[in-house]
Amino acid sequence: MESKKAWLDYTSDDEYAIERLMDSYKAFLTVSKTERRCVENLVLMAEAAGYRDLKEIVKNGETVKPGDRIYAVGMKKTIALFQIGTEPLEKGMNILGAHIDSPRIDVKQAPLYQDPYFKTEFAYFDTHYYGGIRKYQWLALPLALYGVIVKKDGTVMDVAIGDGDDDQVLFISDLLPHLAHKSENKPLSESFEGEKLDVLVGSRPLPGVEKEATKAQILKFFKDRYDVEEEDFLSAELELVPAGEARDAGLDRSMILGYGQDDRVCAYTSAAALFDLKESRRTSVCLLTDKEEIGSVGATGAQSMFFENAVAEILAAMGNDSNLAVRRALSGSRMLSSDVSAAFDPLFSSSFETLCPPRNSAYFGRGICFNKFTGSRGKSGSNDANAEYMAAMRKIMDDNGVRYQTAELGKVDEGGVGTIAFISAKYGMEVIDSGVPVLSMHAPWETCSKSDIFEAYKAYKAFLKDA
Repeated sequence: MESKKAWLDYTSDDEYAIERLMDSYKAFLTVSKTERRCVENLVLMAEAAGYRDLKEIVKNGETVKPGDRIYAVGMKKTIALFQIGTEPLEKGMNILGAHIDSPRIDVKQAPLYQDPYFKTEFAYFDTHYYGGIRKYQWLALPLALYGVIVKKDGTVMDVAIGDGDDDQVLFISDLLPHLAHKSENKPLSESFEGEKLDVLVGSRPLPGVEKEATKAQILKFFKDRYDVEEEDFLSAELELVPAGEARDAGLDRSMILGYGQDDRVCAYTSAAALFDLKESRRTSVCLLTDKEEIGSVGATGAQSMFFENAVAEILAAMGNDSNLAVRRALSGSRMLSSDVSAAFDPLFSSSFETLCPPRNSAYFGRGICFNKFTGSRGKSGSNDANAEYMAAMRKIMDDNGVRYQTAELGKVDEGGVGTIAFISAKYGMEVIDSGVPVLSMHAPWETCSKSDIFEAYKAYKAFLKDA
């Protein structure tokens, strides 16, 4: 029952393939730090692989046929990629589903202010964190600013500051340990307040300005660089993320350290697996959604009608605009809900099951992890995949030489988690959670094993081919 250590079985050819995949993955991770950037880069990759925009196909009244490669984008934050199979779409699809949003610090709509109480020259952005973060991890850290500012005339200004070769960075200040004795005696949840996660954006007054001169200096920066006024922040989406590249980690270079690997590690390997698929009997799909970290809500989350509508458009372009056909296509589908799992960390062993060694935990270097169920405590909010489907996945993995393991997310009653699995399962399709084990999940910098990323890529290819 013990999962196998993948590294020990690799050949020199395997190791070469791993490093090639890692180089492209690190490059993607570095330039895809927001959901918008992810979609932009995935569209470029898709078009290079021969995929065409569904909107253009519908606009031109074209017919969709087996072998066609199609992508659909929702509000620049979610994307679905389809490779049409030879079997009727109505019989179902093989779907790889993941999410491309990650925990971060968002800028509020009226964000810019200068310290009004102590008359310092500090100017700040007021913020609201997004997703589940441990607030202290974001202090005294170089941050990059990404997003868009949209003017009233519809002009979109793309913002990217902090990752260029000579870019300035932003940061959230922290209290020195010499004066932090009172806060250190508080519970961790009370020591760091969300309202105090404001980002220091400047400290130089603009000459000739008497009131709020530093704020005026920052407004001048935005005016000069992006031609926007302060009121344009009302229609902006600005996100603060860690500045810096994804890097090899460990003296043996066995790991990847990077921001947003939950869940872009699964998103990238899913898309790469689909792009490498030559042909398929069943229609193969990669669905990458937004808003998972806050409940998969909104027009770009997995709970929206985006994917269902895309399937309906494709069926209509194939000459079948029946609502029943859409429902049959969805209910007849099989899906891997590709989301990361918590890697066992011996430094925090008390948070995992009490057996020694833990038998239901995800380990680094032992392959893709299947979570039959997630949820919290009594499996609340879980999909809980069928045993028959789990058996089918075991066979596919074994037949294709994929290293895999099974796990739960930590100790029973310790916490819990939800994914997009239960949302897709509502259509009646078979769904199971599967993904890459991650250390320091939801931290600004997360870590994955190169071997687990490689095995996930192999697993997704095998699923699309054989499920």
